[in-house]
Amino acid sequence: MLTQSDHRLLLKDVPTPTPGPKDLIVSMQAAALNHRDLFIRQHLYPAISFEVPLLADGYGIVTSVGSAVSKSWIGKAVILTPGRGWKNDPDGPESATGYKIVGGTSTFPLGTLQEVAVVEESEVEEAPSHLSPAQAAALPLTGLTGWRAFVTKSGNALPGRNILVTGIGGGVALNVLQFAVAKGCNVYVTSGDEAKIEKAKALGAKGGVIYKSATWEKDLKSMLPKDRPFIDAVIDGAGGDIIKRAGRLLKVCPS
Repeated sequence: MLTQSDHRLLLKDVPTPTPGPKDLIVSMQAAALNHRDLFIRQHLYPAISFEVPLLADGYGIVTSVGSAVSKSWIGKAVILTPGRGWKNDPDGPESATGYKIVGGTSTFPLGTLQEVAVVEESEVEEAPSHLSPAQAAALPLTGLTGWRAFVTKSGNALPGRNILVTGIGGGVALNVLQFAVAKGCNVYVTSGDEAKIEKAKALGAKGGVIYKSATWEKDLKSMLPKDRPFIDAVIDGAGGDIIKRAGRLLKVCPS
């Protein structure tokens, strides 16, 4: 729900963009909401701009290309990179000014809530052919965040590792669940809703606990394999006292 302090959305006509040498012109077909977009609408996000289109995630069709780009892109379905400044370094953003997420702020002049977008060729990927436009549009930001947290950062994207994913109703958590299952991990989840835990099990989770329980960490410990009775990594997007309590289950590394 938007608060009374929210500004009305403004529909703005702008000239059709012309591609630079390395650019693609993308006719946007679908855009996806993230929680940051609600924060922006509630004035709870830094560097909010009323001149930059909202939303970070989008799917579209390439309609034209710049002079230095292969014409083979024309007609292809693509998803847009949702952030800038972090490309290759596993330790974090390479940019001296940090990582910038597109959409709704003055840090980068691009958002996906528009009919036509101009983006550099290096900032798109071909959309997975098995996904619908809406599904593909919802993948980049939560998917990339989850991949970096689990695969790039945790060091535990390996078969047989025990992974705890908190707040399983969230987009990042659902992506991490699927990544970890695909990697052969034993995935456990927390939620405040038993139905969400059951859905997580249907996606491959080994089990889950209600975080509102006073004994959830003990309940989770009882679910762990006897030959590996600890959690290897926690991918947390829920906050609160989760880490403090989950820390009791983490593998103890020798000093």
